[in-house]
Amino acid sequence: MKHITLKLSVIILLIINSFSSSAQLPDALPKGLTELERELIPQFQFTGNRLMSDPPTGPVRAAAEWEEVEYLVVRWTDAYKNILRQIVEAGVAECKVIITTQNESSVTSYLTSQGVSMSNVEFLNAGSNSIWIRDYAGNTIYSDDVGERAYADWIYNRPRPLDNIMPTAHANMIGMPIYVTDTGTNDLVNTGGNYMSDGLGNAFASKLILDENASNNPYGVSAKTEEEIDGIMFEYMGINNYIKMETLPYDEIHHIDMHMKLLDEETILVSRYPDGVADGPQIEENIEYVLSNFQSPFGTPYEIKWIDAPPSTSGSYPDTGGYYRTFSNAVFINKTILVPTYRPEVDEPALAYIQELLPGYNVVGIDVDNSNENLIASLGAIHCITHTIGVDDPLWIIHQPLDDANANSTVTLNAMIKHISGVNTATVFWREEGATDFNQTSMSLVSDSDWSADLSISSSSTNIEYYISAESISGKTLTRPIVAPNGFWTILVENLSNEEWAFNNISAPYPNPTRGNISFNLNQIEGKINVSIFNVLGQKLNTTTLVSGNGILTLELNNEWEGALFVTFEGEFGKVTKKIIKL
Repeated sequence: MKHITLKLSVIILLIINSFSSSAQLPDALPKGLTELERELIPQFQFTGNRLMSDPPTGPVRAAAEWEEVEYLVVRWTDAYKNILRQIVEAGVAECKVIITTQNESSVTSYLTSQGVSMSNVEFLNAGSNSIWIRDYAGNTIYSDDVGERAYADWIYNRPRPLDNIMPTAHANMIGMPIYVTDTGTNDLVNTGGNYMSDGLGNAFASKLILDENASNNPYGVSAKTEEEIDGIMFEYMGINNYIKMETLPYDEIHHIDMHMKLLDEETILVSRYPDGVADGPQIEENIEYVLSNFQSPFGTPYEIKWIDAPPSTSGSYPDTGGYYRTFSNAVFINKTILVPTYRPEVDEPALAYIQELLPGYNVVGIDVDNSNENLIASLGAIHCITHTIGVDDPLWIIHQPLDDANANSTVTLNAMIKHISGVNTATVFWREEGATDFNQTSMSLVSDSDWSADLSISSSSTNIEYYISAESISGKTLTRPIVAPNGFWTILVENLSNEEWAFNNISAPYPNPTRGNISFNLNQIEGKINVSIFNVLGQKLNTTTLVSGNGILTLELNNEWEGALFVTFEGEFGKVTKKIIKL
């Protein structure tokens, strides 16, 4: 990975000379634009504030929201010092915390007086304009999946020059390369709150990314088509599937982190409003669009977990003057997740639900909706004022959890595991539900980075709890889930007939309804399978035979077939039928 290190002294001189009025901006700027900033946009130089940098020369991978991190980064302001104190207190227990401030002694005195350990705190003495570091900080990328760590940085969509160059300060402080989208037609405007990655080349955004880089944009960057934007994201971050949803009518920021959160490769936490209220209808349309057109990296439909967005104490939502309160604006810091909170009666069930979705995690609620520090009134919450930098030597474990299995059967657990030094061993730790100690089953290297282990399920109907642990050749160890053994996956074990078990393990068709192809996840269904398609009259339209059914099956549907169709699967397990709708 070719890289460039930028010198802050040169950049800051350029900034001061081109934009001396920045010092007049208030310390506690909102997430959106102030009236002064709106007036400044036409004359502000969004490009050319930094030295040029070409994109990486080889393949790169953008880190996922939940991957292991080395640093939590925040920008200090006394306007929200109690909120920041809680963030730092939780962060230092998990990683190093970089605090940007030009008043180190004052911040140190305050945190120490509040009992916060300073052992993991590092200070960055640099100027800044606002607290909204999620939007302007860089994003972690790795060469060749687990190689050299670097920063990818976009042009910030606010006339806040000191914020815009903070990623360079972070990169210089840590000593890592940085790649900035400011070269020629790669001059991309983007913001971190409108970006979410799964670590496997998939990322989500609102169509704000298209609007801000379109013709006649106010930033002076070159006009780009969606295809050209996708190309920049692929070159700089390895994103090859950039999913963009319609912007929401009542979220004036248009950042997806205010209403959704990737919890893992297959699961999305999404804010829900009452029927017909505020952005509820558009959010539902967006999620339906995702489910109908995209699959998780495992080839399965995304699993959507809805969580209610709370109104004000008087019952107001954003369409009736209420703030944009959501629980999805949360941040992972290794084994902890920080969640915005509002008042006990809505917080308690929400935090309990998040704990249920993320067993073993330390779920920490932080009030962003109080008269002393009303962060939510400035249009942002916890994810918005934090960012993370991934570890320098990631031990990367990718595994699709097995949800269920039949008693008295053998299941195969597969994982992709990578480290720059190579992987020495991988192990499945498992136990029957209710047991205290975990058993161990060694995984075998199948090929390249793919590891596998067979697990025998006894004739009892006791559920199985398990996690995966790996050790690199260099000696680093890590588990997935990262919180194991306190958190783990659970295999629901059932005593079903072969046909019942097969019905449960052949997924629902997706997308459904469909205008083209239809897919099924056959999970652990093995052996020869005859797959047939019938119309409502019982006429057979097509038949195919699978030598082995384990994996993803995609069927091409004839353009002339319309209406209700039935797909049957026949094998040693019996016969299973699934209904699809062809538009």
